[in-house]
Amino acid sequence: MPEDDCSISQNLIEEKLTNLNNYYLQRGLSHEDLFNVAFPETASKPKKSLKTHIIIYTAIATLLISILYNCNAFSFVYGIRCIIPNNYFIWEATRPISDCSFCSTLTEAIELSNVTREEFEPYAYSSKPIIVRGAFLHWPAMKKFSWKFFKELYASVEGSYKSVDQECQFLHFKSDFISIRDVFAMSEARVQNLANEKSWYVGWGNCHPVILQEMRKFYPKPHFLPADAEFPHKDYIFMGFDDGATMHLDYINRLMWQAQLQGSKIWKLVPPPECQKICKPVEFQIGPGDAVLLDTRVWYHATAIPNNQFSLSVQSEYG
Repeated sequence: MPEDDCSISQNLIEEKLTNLNNYYLQRGLSHEDLFNVAFPETASKPKKSLKTHIIIYTAIATLLISILYNCNAFSFVYGIRCIIPNNYFIWEATRPISDCSFCSTLTEAIELSNVTREEFEPYAYSSKPIIVRGAFLHWPAMKKFSWKFFKELYASVEGSYKSVDQECQFLHFKSDFISIRDVFAMSEARVQNLANEKSWYVGWGNCHPVILQEMRKFYPKPHFLPADAEFPHKDYIFMGFDDGATMHLDYINRLMWQAQLQGSKIWKLVPPPECQKICKPVEFQIGPGDAVLLDTRVWYHATAIPNNQFSLSVQSEYG
């Protein structure tokens, strides 16, 4: 967002709100009326009619929309496709209520190592958080994948950027990027998160068939997952520093697996509201080569990257 536009908008906000305040005072409203509309929870009882409130709310909303438009805020939000889907709040309001059996006896993530498909089978669809230590240390992706690898891959495939913008999903999280093009246009100093550079963390879906084919040359399906499990035609990449994903729930069709390829990552899990008196939050840290398997449809989850490390992971679904 251009600094000049926003500095102008700060002055504009002050001027417009002052004018708006004077406008309603001249038409018979008191300061108490305006305060009660702005802070209804502190009002002892309504002083004016619903019609008056609607007029004031509409005027304030119109003012804010105008300022956001002038400050180019909408172009930023619109550029981030599906970070919060249009029906996110409907999904949240209508999601199935959990019976809490998946977390009622859980105090920490289940940890496995050197696990076979047969040994993993009892846990595969349990919705319990699972860590498989060192599961992917043999993957070529551990050494091959990097910011530069994906920059060169996307630059070499026609239509790759468009596929992310229109089909695959781009997640900027707390970063200031609008699209994957912005990620690959970073300076080398920012890529390395050097001093005085803005920290960044992003994720995106890879559903372009050529991109996905090239990626999957460097990692197979996790060997311990059920043989009959279905997999999507889209894998995600997450990379960056410091703040990872904010607390959220996923509205997907299957369970999630994620392979930590570089750096460490801290996972924080919170049960859904209906289970919070029965179940406890769970927190754990994973490192390079570790696998995380989680039902992100029932566990609210957030991540963070410790100690200024660079984190890179690949994620997909199974079910």
